[in-house]
Amino acid sequence: MDGTLINSIASAERIWSAWATRHGVDVASFLPTVHGVRTVETINRLRLPGVDAEREAIELAAAEIADVAGIVAVPGALAFVRALPPDRWAIVTSASRALATARLTAVGVPIPAVLVTAEDVTAGKPDPSSYQLAARKLGFDAADCVVFEDAPAGILAGEAACAEVIVVTATHAHPLATPHVAIASYDDLTARVEDDGRIALTLNNTRAEPTSAP
Repeated sequence: MDGTLINSIASAERIWSAWATRHGVDVASFLPTVHGVRTVETINRLRLPGVDAEREAIELAAAEIADVAGIVAVPGALAFVRALPPDRWAIVTSASRALATARLTAVGVPIPAVLVTAEDVTAGKPDPSSYQLAARKLGFDAADCVVFEDAPAGILAGEAACAEVIVVTATHAHPLATPHVAIASYDDLTARVEDDGRIALTLNNTRAEPTSAP
């Protein structure tokens, strides 16, 4: 969701910056680590003494739900998902269901029938279980699915699920080395339902090409 369908960086970084400052965590080095990972796991990773990660995650979620200012759709994302058969796509996010619903509603992204959120799994990305669960709910093997990701943890989760991965770079401040196809906008991609029911994805220009990792 975040970074692949919507750009919520402004909101997320406002909330996380304030939280990090309160807890004496260096904001500049901390912010790049919060994307694409469940909140409770981000907090636990810091091992801050006396901090209840579950309680802090609930408070952070409430703050993020209340702050949707500046959240926008990734270019071309709305048209792309609206062109897909409703029963053939899902959202897999490290956000809570309430936060996901608030952000998607704020920018007008339709909420799919299959929405896998932080509450639905015991291990977040890079564990592949969230993508495997979404694939099962859609009625497919994960190996027959395409995962759209922007963050390293999510890319690893898609790979571990044996899905094809397309990297969305719309919110990247710096290039991400990846062996996967990368798109800066969904205008780079066309989805078409074939006669056999499969969805064919076609690159529209030469910008959307794999880049080899060093």
